[in-house]
Amino acid sequence: MRFFLFFIFQLFLLNMIHAQNNSNIETVTLGSGCFWCSEAIFSRVEGVIKVLPGYSGGHVKNPTYKEVCVGNTGHAEVVQISYNKNLISFTELLEIFFKTHNPTTLNRQGGDVGTQYRSVIFYHSEEQHQLAEKIKRELEDQHIWDDPIVTSVEPFTNFFEAEDYHHQYYNNNPNQGYCQFTITPKIEKFEKVFKEYLKK
Repeated sequence: MRFFLFFIFQLFLLNMIHAQNNSNIETVTLGSGCFWCSEAIFSRVEGVIKVLPGYSGGHVKNPTYKEVCVGNTGHAEVVQISYNKNLISFTELLEIFFKTHNPTTLNRQGGDVGTQYRSVIFYHSEEQHQLAEKIKRELEDQHIWDDPIVTSVEPFTNFFEAEDYHHQYYNNNPNQGYCQFTITPKIEKFEKVFKEYLKK
């Protein structure tokens, strides 16, 4: 009987710890051009638990990469980030977001052109909404970029996970041309500017 009660108590404690840990986990969905780049960057951030490449903000259910690339589904290439808010804040994630892509070019990032490459924050709560708008205003006031910020702040409505071969694309294909010439320089700049945020 004593062993049984001890077992129940241990189970209760484990459930409590699991619930507390889950309460620290939040999600944000961000579009900043090619999701291969975004995934490679945010996967290196301390406190980020999971980064999923996918498609958000469109009107077609379960779109394919080929359909999204045509630009007719309304989706943006995004990463959905699960993070521990005790280790990295939403504000810090947005600082990384804004400073690792160009938020002033409408529907393009470098050579990637189309609405699928738009700069967008899909907020998951009213708190995220207010913070995103505040950070965007503050950055605009600082005049970091010559042109105005065109990043849109929109309510999260849907997320469709990208095909398997897009997951960890950079890590799996570091010698591919796009990875070498586009993603590697972005990562090197990120690691230099945001070295305090890197996973240990």
